[in-house]
Amino acid sequence: MKQLVLFFSLFAMISIQASAQKRSSSLANYSTALGVRVNPFLVGFTVKHFIAGPHAIEGIVSTNVSEQQNVTFTGLYEYHWNVFGKKEFLMYAGGGVHVGAYDRFDYYRDDYYRHGDGTYVTAGLDGIFGVEYTFRKIPLVLSADLKPYVNFSGGVHHFGEEIGGISARYTFK
Repeated sequence: MKQLVLFFSLFAMISIQASAQKRSSSLANYSTALGVRVNPFLVGFTVKHFIAGPHAIEGIVSTNVSEQQNVTFTGLYEYHWNVFGKKEFLMYAGGGVHVGAYDRFDYYRDDYYRHGDGTYVTAGLDGIFGVEYTFRKIPLVLSADLKPYVNFSGGVHHFGEEIGGISARYTFK
């Protein structure tokens, strides 16, 4: 599973490097950003790319900290706008989908005791709402967000402790 996450991370970085262009019409002062997204329960890799104006897409590959046997791939569309009267601050909101492979014991213990060991794969819907700050002098953007989700099947149907996160990303013009 870790090799799969590494492969997709490397693939994403190569893809972004190949298509990174300067976009003067972007609301943010960067076109692409690569980094990490964490909270006390999850750690992941994130890439955000502005398509045009305030419209961006974001991809997240994450795993839980305790078991590290679970992996989730998330794709999001985000709309950005200025806040606080400063160009560096942006708020964003949007939504998307995810596909995850989860260990039954880690996420849904009742199902583990009924159906036994193993993993299951499920898809679901995600929402996102957050704020980000882009530094002027260094190529770094910091963001904090809430990303509630619901799975179509499996044991995780909640807006639990894993919905919040902070990200630090290296920016490309």
